[in-house]
Amino acid sequence: ATTLIFFKLFKLMSHLKSFSNLRFCYTNRSPYTFQSNKFFSSRSKMSGYSSKEVGQKETLEYRVFLNQNGNPISAFHDIPLHASNGAFNMLVEIPRGTQAKLEINKEEYLNPIKQDVKNGKLRVVAYKYPFNYGAFPQTWENPAFVHPDTKAKGDNDPVDVVDISESLGQTGEVRQVKVLGTYAMIDEGETDWKIVVVDVNDPNASKLNDASDIEKVLPGKLAAVFEFLRDYKVPDGKPQNVFAFNNELKDRAFALQVLQETHHEWKELISGKLPTKISLANTAVADSPSKVGVEEARSKANL
Repeated sequence: ATTLIFFKLFKLMSHLKSFSNLRFCYTNRSPYTFQSNKFFSSRSKMSGYSSKEVGQKETLEYRVFLNQNGNPISAFHDIPLHASNGAFNMLVEIPRGTQAKLEINKEEYLNPIKQDVKNGKLRVVAYKYPFNYGAFPQTWENPAFVHPDTKAKGDNDPVDVVDISESLGQTGEVRQVKVLGTYAMIDEGETDWKIVVVDVNDPNASKLNDASDIEKVLPGKLAAVFEFLRDYKVPDGKPQNVFAFNNELKDRAFALQVLQETHHEWKELISGKLPTKISLANTAVADSPSKVGVEEARSKANL
């Protein structure tokens, strides 16, 4: 019996030793996964993000508000652009396989996600989105800035995100993504960046590091992305969308420069120094003149 006890103790200590070179991180909200010596949270809960639906889907009243640790925040202004380990925070607006044109509402208090309206009707895209679609918070395509490469002004929105990950996103989800490249769509004379990303937890994330990797790892994926972006307005009687750079997907370095520029433009916006109809109310941006208390935000948003 004594020999058996010692054998079991020795086996246990061997197992412990095999894990001694691994580091683990765990929060009271969600576990982290170990990946290439970096820890990434599985989903929004890593930073306590959650969403709250108000009204019924597919109605004019439908809204999705963002919370952090149960407190209301602005979907546009309060989620940091930068996540950890060189990743970025993406806010999912439109899950893959759906058609309702959902987007951050710039003008409403706390900038909830809502379905776009044109000519008094809820906007529905003719084709199903072949990717998760969303926006980078704390970015802004300044309509007063003419980009030297596209020769077109900004479209007055946060930067759009095309997420080619396997996992299905959810409206209001905050996920951490790796930037791969960007298209420069010219939409009705305005620059409309479409930055292509992959979720850091995607099975192919370690293989996807730049625009040139996408076709090698996911053959046909870029063609599907480009064709959708080019053609999704055609069934509504509009011409195909056009793109700068001869339709080329610019590389990661170029996309990161776009993010740096548009984040700088957002900083100018949130400072309150620029004339705008965008709601700048926020609960977490330090030194912002539009920062409000949590209870005031909750009351004014009727949450």
